[in-house]
Amino acid sequence: LALATIRQALKLDPENPSVWQKYGELLGSSGDNQEGLKWLVKAQHADPSLDRIDYDLGAVDYKLMDLPGAAQNLTRAAEIHPNDQNALELLASAEIKLGNWQQAGEAYKRLLAYKPGDVESLLGLGHCEVELKDYQAAIDTLNDVLRLDPRRLLAHFYLSRAYAGLGKIEDSQHEAALHHLMMEQATFVRSAETEQRESAIQADTRQLLKEHRETDALQLYEKHFKQASATVGDAYVFIGKLYLFMGSDEDGLRALHHALEIEPTVRGAHTYEGILALKQGDFNKAESEFQAELANDPSYQTAIAEMGEVRYRQGRWSDAAELLAKSKTMTPELLYMLSDADFHLGNIKDADLTAETASAYGRDNPRFLQGLFELLNRNGQSELATRLSTSMRP
Repeated sequence: LALATIRQALKLDPENPSVWQKYGELLGSSGDNQEGLKWLVKAQHADPSLDRIDYDLGAVDYKLMDLPGAAQNLTRAAEIHPNDQNALELLASAEIKLGNWQQAGEAYKRLLAYKPGDVESLLGLGHCEVELKDYQAAIDTLNDVLRLDPRRLLAHFYLSRAYAGLGKIEDSQHEAALHHLMMEQATFVRSAETEQRESAIQADTRQLLKEHRETDALQLYEKHFKQASATVGDAYVFIGKLYLFMGSDEDGLRALHHALEIEPTVRGAHTYEGILALKQGDFNKAESEFQAELANDPSYQTAIAEMGEVRYRQGRWSDAAELLAKSKTMTPELLYMLSDADFHLGNIKDADLTAETASAYGRDNPRFLQGLFELLNRNGQSELATRLSTSMRP
């Protein structure tokens, strides 16, 4: 609509540089960067004083990967409008891609003056400080990043390099191990995209189920996933899962059983029935359901993790640790179990690493963190517990 409107303006006023500039900007926003660049250059030649023309050119240059051109235009844009945060962000990114660490670092510092505590800017600055071999400054900056958001994988990677630069090999290896573990967890999650899409309709679906409008809830799911590969069985699994979360166990089991009737290999139905059995303390039933799920999909992460929980609650520490580690879970409570199992097995280093990742993923749950710190203290890891508790942002 914006493009259609600006084209109408172009017909009415074909010699107006401001119209040319807006047309070029909108072409770039729509993905036609090469054509957008032509109109922006034309506008700049006609009137170099156009407001934000340097930023618009820099943005299109950046998308076209003309990084030197982008840096040049964005530098001018930041000089004309020193408080233009968009220009500073894009300039810093362009300079980093060019390997101009000093210039990128200065851009991030200017940006942080307007956005103190901005995690992305701090991470970028820490990266620049590592490349400039200002290792202690990098360590301070990157630890600030992790205090603000301990789930930032790259912060651990750059910290490892910074510690190595100062000759602190043990600290460097620790950060490298954390980065490796969290990277594995992040890249192994197969169902995250589906769950993220489901979350968009979860509240509306729950409301429909509360109003006993299950048919409407199923239609909402079908409509939401119309362009995806979701099946009717998937819809009933989603409905069943929500029923269970709402405490309506009978309706939840009915929906899950129906999902299996119409699609015996549907993903998740056995798992959620197993989770309910586990909640009720029926380990045999839970194990049976998880094994049925894994027979259909041996790599289903949630079923592997929940099978690990069964073994954990049975006190079978070796099996629990193996399954929970294999699942690459990011669920804090399951990571707690993995850490505890490793402590029982005497795998102190692995237990500590897992506890540290658990504190990152569970940082918004004070009760969970308290339990995690108690676990560490019970196992003689009070120093780690203190470090993690003091690093948590209030």
